Amino acid sequence: MVMGRRLLAGIAKVIAFLALAALSACKRAGGAEKAPSSSSASAAVAQPPVVASVSASAVVDEPEEIDPPAALTFAEQRGQLYGAMRTKLKLSDAQIDKVKEIVEASPLLGQGRPDDTTHPMTRAECRAARKNADVFPPDSRCGHPNMVPIYDPTRGETKTTATTCIDQYEFPNIPCEYPVTYATSREAALLCRAVGERLCDAHEWEGACAGAVHPIETEYHFESPRPYATWQHNKERDIIWAYGPKEDPSLCGEAAEKSEKCDSTGLVHCGSNTYPAGSFPKCVSVFGVYDQHGNAAEHMNLPLKPEELMSKGGAGQTEMKGSWFASGKTVLYEDDCRWRAKDWHPSTLMTVNSHRNYHLGFRCCHDIAGDVPPVDPPPTQ
Repeated sequence: MVMGRRLLAGIAKVIAFLALAALSACKRAGGAEKAPSSSSASAAVAQPPVVASVSASAVVDEPEEIDPPAALTFAEQRGQLYGAMRTKLKLSDAQIDKVKEIVEASPLLGQGRPDDTTHPMTRAECRAARKNADVFPPDSRCGHPNMVPIYDPTRGETKTTATTCIDQYEFPNIPCEYPVTYATSREAALLCRAVGERLCDAHEWEGACAGAVHPIETEYHFESPRPYATWQHNKERDIIWAYGPKEDPSLCGEAAEKSEKCDSTGLVHCGSNTYPAGSFPKCVSVFGVYDQHGNAAEHMNLPLKPEELMSKGGAGQTEMKGSWFASGKTVLYEDDCRWRAKDWHPSTLMTVNSHRNYHLGFRCCHDIAGDVPPVDPPPTQ
């Protein structure tokens, strides 16, 4: 009798063990095990972009990934840049080849001189900052990755009636990627064209920041010389920052510092020292455009007459603003959205040797209603 009870107890234990093993296998198959460690997270499948606030259980806008090692040369850095643009922007071989042609012709174009640049934040830290923040998704109407429509809601326009889109991030327009710097205005225009877009006109860039793209007639004084037209524009402008009506530099990437050995020309021993694009989730306009205050300054086109608008296939004068260099510890000029620079390093936009600098980059625009004008403006000296 005792032997029978022991035998039954043994059988019960075996059955219980098998049941637990089966349950464990089911959990593994259904993904109920603990989340993968950081070493294995890069193999996870990318999730769709977040639309509203993000909780610990919600998806985020970028998958976890392993960052490339720090580039020791321009060749390594540029190779990493081309790879990121190919995979994350889905550029064609022809587009990548065109980008390479422009970049390789420059001794400085890239994401900062490798020997001199010290970025104050890593790509991984950028992704961590964005993970639990409200981030703006791109809009598929734009037809290009990481772009959003811009328009004038004060005139009844909406994103569904918008005819222009703008990059959410500084070129190469990839979240948590470092901006491309040392571009001349001509190189910026050509690189935008290479990826199927165009350089923004000044009023588009300003309106994307301020939350309303006003009509051309109210944004330019074509009948006046540039100095007077700029003064007139600045006098009439509404003062607002991308994030609101009150200036708060702590919300944006304005705390970077100039390299200790950087010379006065900005061409020797000067690190770009930029943050990854989108590192400051609150430094964003109501349209979803990031980093228009601080980080890299940005080229744009300033038309002095209507036919010089980039949106009309023309090219005007150089215009640039933004940058941690000018709006952080050393304030060189106003930093609100619609303030227009007073002839900083002026030249025509397509001048071959127009101004370039370690803290100067750009972003691009795109016309929804039609293709980019097919003919590049001719170079000027």
